[in-house]
Amino acid sequence: MDLQPSDFDRLLFFEHARKNAEASYAQNPLDADNLTRWAGALLELSQFQSVIESKKMILDSIAKLEEALLINPKKHGALWCLGNAYTSHAFLNPNQDEAKSYFDKASVYFKQAVDEDPGNELYLKSLEVTAKAPELYAEIHKHGFVQQTTGTAEPSALSSTKTLKETKSSDLKYDIFGWVILVVGIVAWVGFAKSHIPPTPPPR
Repeated sequence: MDLQPSDFDRLLFFEHARKNAEASYAQNPLDADNLTRWAGALLELSQFQSVIESKKMILDSIAKLEEALLINPKKHGALWCLGNAYTSHAFLNPNQDEAKSYFDKASVYFKQAVDEDPGNELYLKSLEVTAKAPELYAEIHKHGFVQQTTGTAEPSALSSTKTLKETKSSDLKYDIFGWVILVVGIVAWVGFAKSHIPPTPPPR
């Protein structure tokens, strides 16, 4: 796997986040925030794997998010991440009918996230764009992008008709997982950073 320096830093960061979340889970398995951070880290790390390994990580992420929602069914961050996870899983599925069922699930979870936090523009945008996911899926599989993606961190699903061989991954803006999954990294990063901010000392 040929990674750019920024991709390598990203890989290390989310691997560190994953390990910390796993350790925190051993101490407190009922922390829905930690489970959501863990799932977000797994989604990010899945982008650096082969298709088979990516699917395994995405399914693991889905399990963590479902566990978080058992603890807190109204946790809109987990609902939104679950929508992303199902979207990613759909894009990697070669069976169009099965992919559609995952897109439908993603739409349901995006809608639930919007219901819990109606003013969140990211959730609203995700719900809006998920309707276009099947069209994007058809385009991706038409050009065989999924089969060509084996651990490259930045292949674009929205690029022109150039093949991946003709276009350097470093020049591309989005990866195969589409239009919203990159934001999972931001959510996971912010949550991870907040959980490691030392408490402010009381004023003297």
